[in-house]
Amino acid sequence: MTDSRADISDLRDQAARALAEAGVVDYEVDADLLIGHVWGLSRGEIEAKVIGGSTVPDLEAETYEQALERFTALLNRRAGREPLQHILGVAWFRNLELAVGPGVFVPRPETELLAEYAVEALRAQAHPEPIGVDLGTGSGAIALSMATEVPHARVYAVEKSPEAAVWTRKNIATYNGVVELVEGDLADALPELNGTVSVIASNPPYIPAAAIPRDPEVRLFDPEMALYGGEDGLDIVRNLSRTALRLGHPGAMLILEHGELQGAEIRELLAADGWRAPETLRDLTTRDRYTRATRP
Repeated sequence: MTDSRADISDLRDQAARALAEAGVVDYEVDADLLIGHVWGLSRGEIEAKVIGGSTVPDLEAETYEQALERFTALLNRRAGREPLQHILGVAWFRNLELAVGPGVFVPRPETELLAEYAVEALRAQAHPEPIGVDLGTGSGAIALSMATEVPHARVYAVEKSPEAAVWTRKNIATYNGVVELVEGDLADALPELNGTVSVIASNPPYIPAAAIPRDPEVRLFDPEMALYGGEDGLDIVRNLSRTALRLGHPGAMLILEHGELQGAEIRELLAADGWRAPETLRDLTTRDRYTRATRP
């Protein structure tokens, strides 16, 4: 990249090439989003400027050279496999924009379908003010989806990590406090709600202790507390099952996310605890990803 004002097409191509060489999967998308972040452009605007042969626009707050230096620093961070969401400070999840950064698990696209199942189950409740609970909420993605999409519901979010809870509180405040955050262990959380909850949702830590994730974004940047679930990956799921049985009323639904090879073991675990009709569901890539069950 030169000191002269860059053609936006050249800037985009150079950024995409650098990210591809670093092993970033969505290198073209990430290049666009980094350019858009620095120069205040949508992906559509970037495409239009590429077609029109335009250079990058002027900025009021900094010179072109300063903007280019800032962009290069961000690009180098992404090439180092720091999550794009950390660099931009935001993760998009369903209809939400969530603040994220070090200390909190970055919500993934596959969890959007988990949230959809939870939202649908909450909407189906006949109670005028059904209760939803998100155990191990992290950024608050699932809880805020339930609360914003089912506004007549009461939604609670439980988070054990103080570092993650910083981000949870920030996101709840952004959405006008529609979720009540409870900081503590999901194993003994919310005793005052025993027998009253309609939907319990969770994306718990489920990676076995010896299974180190391949992706540097996960391995190096996601908090270990949000990833690992003991020797077989199911320690937190066992606590989750018992807590959900305690919280749920008869007919309540538990829905949780897990690894693609864990469905059978989790169904067996839930059935042994007394859950009715545990069923494993697939994500959009046809991998077993979620299991839901009904409280007797």
